[in-house]
Amino acid sequence: MNTANVKEAVREQYGNIARTAGSCCGPSCGCNTDDSALASIAMNDAYTNDDASIVATADMGLGCGTPTAFADFEEGMTVLDLGSGAGIDVFLAARAVGPTGTAIGVDMTDAMIERALVNKSKLGLQNAEFRKGEIEQLPVDSNSVDRVISNCVINLVPDKSKAFEEIYRVLRPGGSFTISDVVSIGAITEDVRNDMALWTGCIAGALDKQEYLEIIRSAGFDVTIVSEKPYHLDKDIPFGLQSITVKGRK
Repeated sequence: MNTANVKEAVREQYGNIARTAGSCCGPSCGCNTDDSALASIAMNDAYTNDDASIVATADMGLGCGTPTAFADFEEGMTVLDLGSGAGIDVFLAARAVGPTGTAIGVDMTDAMIERALVNKSKLGLQNAEFRKGEIEQLPVDSNSVDRVISNCVINLVPDKSKAFEEIYRVLRPGGSFTISDVVSIGAITEDVRNDMALWTGCIAGALDKQEYLEIIRSAGFDVTIVSEKPYHLDKDIPFGLQSITVKGRK
């Protein structure tokens, strides 16, 4: 697995998604040509009890959870969304923290940022902003945000230890993250790990759940699982997959 190749494949795939009107979630929405049993998994969770105008404008079906539902936003907070895509979680956070707060989205894909800015204009949310950057090297000051959120993105990052170290760096003392992501039960096999279509489909980059949690702890956080959802795989696949939503505090 080559880090540069993974990043380029992810950038290309999600740039293509951003330029289309349709949505995609995991490998099951026609985003790749993989015909394996893993290509049939549908991951996205519906946004319920959320602002209907935001959901209609910015939900591309790319998530595997609803981290904003567990993030404990308060008015005046600064919120950072990692891998912000078309902006749905940024906009939900911006509405929650009010005009005295700020919601920042970071994404490495130009087309996604462009789409998010169009959506921002449609929604008229002046306290939302978007920055281009990578999660392993966030364009955000240290100790500057109250909440970090992310939805089905950390699995796409080659260096997950560095990602959580960056989350720790940018959070203020007492700040917390809420992240929904895909993890495996047991190790992902090498043939899957080296499949770029399954990387961009949020499968090949998934870590074993216990390894994932240990990386979070090693970055300096306590960690709690607040939601879990298993995916039903073909009986011949030698590992399990599930989405989890985890919280941690600095």
